[in-house]
Amino acid sequence: MTRANSLDAFWMPFTNNRGFKEQPRLFVGAKDMHYVTPDGRKVLDATAGLWCVNAGHGRERIVEAIRRQAGELDFAPTFQLAHPLAFEFANRIAAMAPEGLDQVFFCNSGSEAVDSALKIALAYQRAVGQGTRTRLIGRERGYHGVGFGGISVGGIVGNRRWFGPLLPGTDHLRHTYDPAGPRFVNGQPQDGADLADDLERLVALHGAETIAAVIVEPVAGSTGVLVPPVGYLERLREITRRHGILLIFDEVITAFGRLGAATAAEHFGVTPDLITIAKGLTNAAVPMGAVLVSGDIYKAVTEGAAPGIELFHGYTYSAHPLACAAGMATQEIYAEEGLFERARSLSDYFGDAAHALRGARHVIDIRNLGLVAGIELEPRAGAPGARAMAVFHRCFDEGLLIRVTGDIIALSPPLILEKAHIDEMMDKIADVLAKVD
Repeated sequence: MTRANSLDAFWMPFTNNRGFKEQPRLFVGAKDMHYVTPDGRKVLDATAGLWCVNAGHGRERIVEAIRRQAGELDFAPTFQLAHPLAFEFANRIAAMAPEGLDQVFFCNSGSEAVDSALKIALAYQRAVGQGTRTRLIGRERGYHGVGFGGISVGGIVGNRRWFGPLLPGTDHLRHTYDPAGPRFVNGQPQDGADLADDLERLVALHGAETIAAVIVEPVAGSTGVLVPPVGYLERLREITRRHGILLIFDEVITAFGRLGAATAAEHFGVTPDLITIAKGLTNAAVPMGAVLVSGDIYKAVTEGAAPGIELFHGYTYSAHPLACAAGMATQEIYAEEGLFERARSLSDYFGDAAHALRGARHVIDIRNLGLVAGIELEPRAGAPGARAMAVFHRCFDEGLLIRVTGDIIALSPPLILEKAHIDEMMDKIADVLAKVD
């Protein structure tokens, strides 16, 4: 029999379960910029939890909104029924979206948002008489969650190799990082816009008439902060538009202030046809995701359908009342405290501080944009990822939470941070790098 307080029953996601349960690292509390461990130690959060707690931890306005909503309406179905807060929140999100993306489809996570966006893209192409467009194009080193759609268009080998052939009719653009190119670039690389032309190769290979949509992260986060070259996204937008291919931005990480704007689309001045969001949508207080969809796509799917259900897709918890309440409170905090503007004002200081680690032991590259940075380490011979994991563990022990992917340290702190927090993060990383072999 499993004891109630044992570590046995929980099969942890994306975790070395055997290693963790031999030496667990636990949190029991969180407030503002810090987590708290069972022994009362404070751990500075340099990753906004998991790219998601943008407004900081334990925000009382969000807590109270959830508490109040649970007492008024704990759940309401949104299949042929609804509740007023779902529409209010959708209007709030649509108002911050790029012009033209005025429809919001709610789900429960970034993974669900991606699968929803892919299905909406396929439904749109059929609705406009382009039923041969069933191919979905992702990008190497792209992360789009863990649904079968997301891992099919995703480009992380470890996420794909265990699960068979996945969705048929997918392909991948080349990624935007050139390991032989310039290193230690502060901001966007100046060269590489022509990498978007790789889509022309896939069009020539498969035929534009077979391709429904292309999905990319504006900044690839989970594979080590791959920043797009200047002009790359603009070029990709032009090519997709010219060939009648929908463009999807996966902004599960980049939306809600990470780059100093509501969306990366706004930051780069490039408007796709759909945007997936999650994480910072509710400050991670209640799981929620959504797809921002252009009005033209919505009209094509709904107005061209026979009477009845137009899109056979959705989730029991779409627009869950508690999630909507948490999301409304979160958006109010972002606006009232000017957190997107705050992120923008700190981005230069943050980037310069990250690049000050150039020359630190093991560091071979640093990449950054807004309040996100990737610090790449030289792998140990024959043991890729081992050095970064050792750094992760040592940082935790010394009071700093970082994220590692492969041999890359990824930083994405809450937007409420102060310059002193930035200094502490970089000082601790430098100190740990000096100690870890």
